[in-house]
Amino acid sequence: MTTFYIVRHGQTTANAQNLKQGTINTAITHLNAVGEQQAQTLHAAFDISFADRLFCSPLARTQETAAILNHGRDLPIKTDARLLEISYGQWDGQKNDQLKATYPQYFDQALQDVLPTYVKVATQGETFEEVIDRANDFLKTTADQFPTEKIIVVTHGFTVKAMALAVLQPKDPMSFPEPENTSVTKIAVEPKLNRSYLTYYNRQVGY
Repeated sequence: MTTFYIVRHGQTTANAQNLKQGTINTAITHLNAVGEQQAQTLHAAFDISFADRLFCSPLARTQETAAILNHGRDLPIKTDARLLEISYGQWDGQKNDQLKATYPQYFDQALQDVLPTYVKVATQGETFEEVIDRANDFLKTTADQFPTEKIIVVTHGFTVKAMALAVLQPKDPMSFPEPENTSVTKIAVEPKLNRSYLTYYNRQVGY
């Protein structure tokens, strides 16, 4: 069985400004001071030296978080494009509040987050299903390659949620929110049985 410990990156300037980050990779999507401290706090509380390797998204905010988490642990690191954040298409970089005011019918009013139907108005936006499929493909093919390893994954909020959705397959994809910055989610995959298990989700470590 392969065990994945999946970390959402630390806070960025865009997070603090309540912007849709998507796949943007500019200065405002790097870790800010709060995000760096969150990653340091996780590093102090979550010693990843037990793991065999570390994968992260190619975007700067995940690589920065991974570098802090891996400091002194020295796990081999590899980036994987399947771990990218959902692309909101033309909505990438826009203000959430403005989008919600303009397109309220495409937002979950309790979670204050986009519904799967947002792609009807966000040109070139990635569908929930597309992200779930690539996230699930990462879990399954990585488990096939490393069937007994413990693996750290540093990725993005919706991508973590997509992995949980792939495991749980709920009728309503809005039945749980995206995880918090630097939270940890644990998923185990057994390739021989073609089974996946969600052990915990959005666990805050060190707080």
